[in-house]
Amino acid sequence: MDAGPPSLQPDEHRPGSPTKCSGAVAKSLHDRDVVKPHRSNRPCWASDPLTTPHAPSLAAKPTPARAGGPPRLACGMPHAVLARLPPGSVRLVIAFGLLLLVSLLVLLRRPAGPLARPGDGRLPVPDPAALFLSLSAGANASIAADLRALTAGPHLAGTPAAAPTAAHVLGRLRAAGLQTLTREYAPLLSYPGRASSLALLRPDGSPLARLSLDEPADEGRRLVPPYHAYAPSGAAVAEAVFVNLGREEDYATLERLGVGVRGRVAVARRGGGYRGGVVARAAEKGAVAVLIAGRADGGVERGVVLLGGPGDPLTPGWAATDGAERLGFDDEAVKRRFPKIPSMPVSAETAVAIIRSLGGPPIPAEWQAGLGVDAGGVGPGPTLVNFTYQEDRKFEKIHDIFGVIKGSEEPDRYVILGNHRDTWTYGAVDPNSGTASLLDIARRLGIMLQSGWKPRRSIILCSWDAEEFGMIGSTEWVEENLADLHSKAVAYLNVDCAVQGVGFFAGSTPQLDKLLVDITRQVKDPDVMGKMVHDTWNEMNGGISIERLARTDSDFAPFLHHAGIPSVDLYYGKEFPGYHTALDSYNWMEKHGDPLFLRHLAITEIWGLLALRLADDPVLPFDYQVYASQLQEHTNALSALMNNSQAVNLMSGFINDLSDAAIEVLKEAKKLQQLDLYNEHARIRRRLLNDRLLLAERSFLHAEGLKGRGWFKHLVYSPPEDYESKLSFFPGITDAISRSGNLSADERESAIQHEVWKVSRAIQRAARVLRGEFSRQNEQSNFSSVVTP
Repeated sequence: MDAGPPSLQPDEHRPGSPTKCSGAVAKSLHDRDVVKPHRSNRPCWASDPLTTPHAPSLAAKPTPARAGGPPRLACGMPHAVLARLPPGSVRLVIAFGLLLLVSLLVLLRRPAGPLARPGDGRLPVPDPAALFLSLSAGANASIAADLRALTAGPHLAGTPAAAPTAAHVLGRLRAAGLQTLTREYAPLLSYPGRASSLALLRPDGSPLARLSLDEPADEGRRLVPPYHAYAPSGAAVAEAVFVNLGREEDYATLERLGVGVRGRVAVARRGGGYRGGVVARAAEKGAVAVLIAGRADGGVERGVVLLGGPGDPLTPGWAATDGAERLGFDDEAVKRRFPKIPSMPVSAETAVAIIRSLGGPPIPAEWQAGLGVDAGGVGPGPTLVNFTYQEDRKFEKIHDIFGVIKGSEEPDRYVILGNHRDTWTYGAVDPNSGTASLLDIARRLGIMLQSGWKPRRSIILCSWDAEEFGMIGSTEWVEENLADLHSKAVAYLNVDCAVQGVGFFAGSTPQLDKLLVDITRQVKDPDVMGKMVHDTWNEMNGGISIERLARTDSDFAPFLHHAGIPSVDLYYGKEFPGYHTALDSYNWMEKHGDPLFLRHLAITEIWGLLALRLADDPVLPFDYQVYASQLQEHTNALSALMNNSQAVNLMSGFINDLSDAAIEVLKEAKKLQQLDLYNEHARIRRRLLNDRLLLAERSFLHAEGLKGRGWFKHLVYSPPEDYESKLSFFPGITDAISRSGNLSADERESAIQHEVWKVSRAIQRAARVLRGEFSRQNEQSNFSSVVTP
């Protein structure tokens, strides 16, 4: 299909005749939403060929003759009049008639309303946003039904249990009338082997207690046992040390207490950030294994511990297709992706049993609350932990699924909506609350297509596989289609855990902030009667708060950090206590998370309206002035951290230039919005402006990637190397600061200065792209007058 990236493979389905709407929805569409054609007194030969199957011929059948006169054509000029005209006049009349016919046909083909597309033969339809929202009646019930079906059993990626969920998603996209496509990859996945065990030993090595590796909340033992994907196989018999959350500050506390972890098993509790980072830090401190405790409610958190970015670890930067090159396990780039020591998640009960057996200094008071420990010390010993873990690595097939709506005017511009469907357990929150919302968007768009609407740009609905193993499904697809996405992707809109609690939360790249805020003014708040989402969002935070997406825990990561595509992430609820545990079930959602499924409805509406604006607005609703303001805030924060560094402060000159370019673009966009929508010259000008808006985000990419982390290419919003870093922007600069501990003052300044230059050049590129021009000889570069090689 020419509107989709070339690697999408048809799954033999093409939408056939549109299915009829039924019930109240059909009545709404046909009685109220579709503008009925205007009946005019046109002559029959001027009937619109787009709405009339067979236009009557000028040689129409004669009507019965009136007494005393010649027969008349059903709609024509009396023969007597024609007969009395000179031959030249007859030709003139015929020519004039033909000209009038052609003019009428041209006028009739012109759209009768603002949403009709030239030449598509469709009737005008209402505003897409209004039509989309009108389809909300009863949607919460259909979302609930989808979620119940999706969470009927576990569906871990790469296992046979994943097939029913994939089939459900594919079937629902087809039922909506969308073109469906699939893409298969064969990445390296990681599962637990059968030889894992955990026991407590006395100081002399004799058995003290066998400890359970089961999850108490998984009473039926239907789920994969708790494990860390890609943790290496290994065994250890060693003393244990309780390290609290496993952060740098926790190890500093232990050091003050005279306790080290070298050669010992580190026991941590969840909540210290990315679990892979917790394991890596323990390895740096010399630990031989890590156990991470679950919650007191019986849940045990599974998860991945890969390092260095998302995607298949053996195909960094290219897709894990059949026959693709795969690096060996002894390759240095591959070895850096895997943890150096084994690790496992365990229940709170198991962790407490170990901690209570420990001696050493008493547990600090602030560490006790997390697990409710009432006895024991931080260690080490005197007991020993006998730990064994066996990993089972496999190449398994995964399947990404797509529903595609081809744009009517710009089919080569893609608005992409994505959610993953694989899960560690049942996935009612993570991720199938988002999956059910995505399927409802598909349902609504299908009905809108039947009513006559068609988007200006193409819309692609994506159901990713193997996200839980490190965003593999989305990353492989982005890597495979990188060149196409660089030139054609408008934005990526992500929803992972659509509903996990109370309150609306959002993250985005800054040029989408205003659009996101505007959309929330159109959606009713699901929890407070009479208010819109915007009102409660604003009140909850004392002002609108939009996160920047400098994390790698969902599928926006490859789109933003690797491909430089403007992105959004949406969800309800700050966090979910049953994350990656057996507690993530439909029962929890129905009883606690969203009993009436109205938060699901709100997310669906916000997500869908964002997509419609990005797909249908003649000029893309991007505001780079907001981006420039955010960059200035980042620069101010960095400058304060670096004691008002002159090098950092001088970035402001480049940011001011970007702000000026953004203002010029806003003025240009306003002028273009006032021009005739279907004027060809205006259409070309809009296309050129939209391309500049689309490509400006790519300016923040560095082709070689971040130093030592080449997959991450975004110089503003890639994640920092240190997962505990307080900075969520300028990762190259942040990395240079964190690595400079052993450098001299001059070496430190030089390293940071080089990264500041990279960001400054990227900001300068963005300004040039927005202006649509090459660099000018008289451009100022005050930066170089102060920063010397």
